[in-house]
Amino acid sequence: MAALALGLAGTAAIVVPAVTAEANTADLVVDYACQQGIATSGSGTVHLRTKLTVPTTLNVGDPLNVSWKLGYKDATRLGAPALLPNGGRVEVTGRVNLSGSWIGQLQPKGFVDQPGAMVKGTPLKLPEGIADFAYTDREGTLTVKPGKLFIDFRPPASEVVVNDDDPRISYGPGWEDLNDQPSQNNDNHLDLHRTTAKDAWASFTFTGTGIDYIAQRDQRAGPVDIYVDNEPGTPPRVDPSRNEDGTVVNDANKGGQTLWKFRGLKFGEHTISVKNVEDDKWGQLDAFRVVTRELANPPQEYRATCEIVSAPVAVQVKIGGGGDNPASPSPDSSPDTSPSASASASVSPSASPTDENPGDESPSPSPSATPSPSPSASPSPAAAQTQNYVVTAVVTQGSPSPTATRTVTLTATPSVAQVAITPQGGAQTGEAPERVSFSGMLLIGSGGALLLIGMLSGVALLRRRAAHSGERG
Repeated sequence: MAALALGLAGTAAIVVPAVTAEANTADLVVDYACQQGIATSGSGTVHLRTKLTVPTTLNVGDPLNVSWKLGYKDATRLGAPALLPNGGRVEVTGRVNLSGSWIGQLQPKGFVDQPGAMVKGTPLKLPEGIADFAYTDREGTLTVKPGKLFIDFRPPASEVVVNDDDPRISYGPGWEDLNDQPSQNNDNHLDLHRTTAKDAWASFTFTGTGIDYIAQRDQRAGPVDIYVDNEPGTPPRVDPSRNEDGTVVNDANKGGQTLWKFRGLKFGEHTISVKNVEDDKWGQLDAFRVVTRELANPPQEYRATCEIVSAPVAVQVKIGGGGDNPASPSPDSSPDTSPSASASASVSPSASPTDENPGDESPSPSPSATPSPSPSASPSPAAAQTQNYVVTAVVTQGSPSPTATRTVTLTATPSVAQVAITPQGGAQTGEAPERVSFSGMLLIGSGGALLLIGMLSGVALLRRRAAHSGERG
């Protein structure tokens, strides 16, 4: 197959299929190494093999669709960053740099939800693909070049109760573990921890944005001091022997009560500690409730940054002025697992990562695509065609490309008459030819001239006969 080799100076080339009616896309196989964030909580350094599909020929007005298949290259995996009973979401954002006819950047995006509960380090699924597009509004040649990938983890909003016997809760000396409590006490899991020793403490490290302290209200209980991240809580002390209005309770063993709560923590890892204040008074712990609010952006500390480790690659896109629209890219459903294949980009690995996009060292947590302006109609002198495109950018969930709806409206602007005009007097008109009138004097003069010519011709003929007869005599 004829092929056009494109590449960057001093780097390995990629192979782009020759443009035909059936082949008008290029597939770039690019390898990445991911570090930090959810890479650290997984394998440390995670290796990806991706395939970027780019059209090589377009007409003005066609959207430039870029789709990116994602997959793990080997056994390394991204890992869950914490204990997450309700799963979470992996979000991937890429960088595709455009240069040539115009300069810009596409930011393909995609996400996939992680099903079920996870502990720290649980392997994470990647979305099958990410995608973005830009409008083409003029002819020219673009160079499309992949850059970094950024992989974020977004925990869901949740409230999770952690029982007093959870191994993540640490207890100092002086605590008693009471199991099989009467059901009417309403203790969580029918058990709790209790102490009567002054300064007996318990602590719990959690990940979230809020925390509740749950224990019994009881007239035999005493005050408890609370600390968050080694600082006094707000309020710093709670007394389970009193009601919220300060009056003494008449209750005994009234379990399952939320005695203290705090919201507004920055999402991340925090530690709560409780300490019994008085001797011979009950300090109790039934459970903690960990709260995570809905987050506007994924936590920055969970972000993994992926650098290209194969040789940098690029592809040229030719944008023409019209004609038949090439077929849209239709990439395979999964990334190539071999370094090279026919009709695909062949990428040679490099020993060291190469930053193909120096401008994205500090990307925003939720980057957004900046497509080019919508195309404007440019009718030709002949019949004009007005094309209207409605392209919807879709954050892809396991799908490699956005949904595009194309509406074409033809507006007739003929350059010749729509009905052929037959001259008057034609066979199909039923009309007589136009009469032409001539001057009478002109007719008389013409007749006289013809008569004179005839007479002179007769005289000349008689003379020639007479001369001929004389010669014979």
